[in-house]
Amino acid sequence: QVQLVESGGGLVQAGGSLRLSCAAYGRTFSLYAAGWFRQAPGKEREFVAAITWNGGNTLYADSVKGRFTMSRDNAKNTWYLQMNNLKPEDTAIYSCAAQRGWYATVSPSEADFGSWGRGTQVTVSS
Repeated sequence: QVQLVESGGGLVQAGGSLRLSCAAYGRTFSLYAAGWFRQAPGKEREFVAAITWNGGNTLYADSVKGRFTMSRDNAKNTWYLQMNNLKPEDTAIYSCAAQRGWYATVSPSEADFGSWGRGTQVTVSS
């Protein structure tokens, strides 16, 4: 059974930093592109960042570009989201996901992701 488990969320003041982790269990995800999405209260889930299977290419939403960095450690079957200079509008539940198919290029589309974690809450106070 495939399972993605996020960790690292919490409460932080504006301008602070958090590092989210996503650990994959039950399958080797080293050949899959991966991503982070978030959903704020009352809003649709939105794309945040994605990374290719080998970490060679990344894609970011305009709203987080220059502040967030996605990376991965395939030896640990884990990927990360380093979030700096956090803003109150970054408050959301953050979920990690793995794309369908091996060696896929990065995509911001939810439809391209087949495995999802349950999410971790990030709250940024002003």
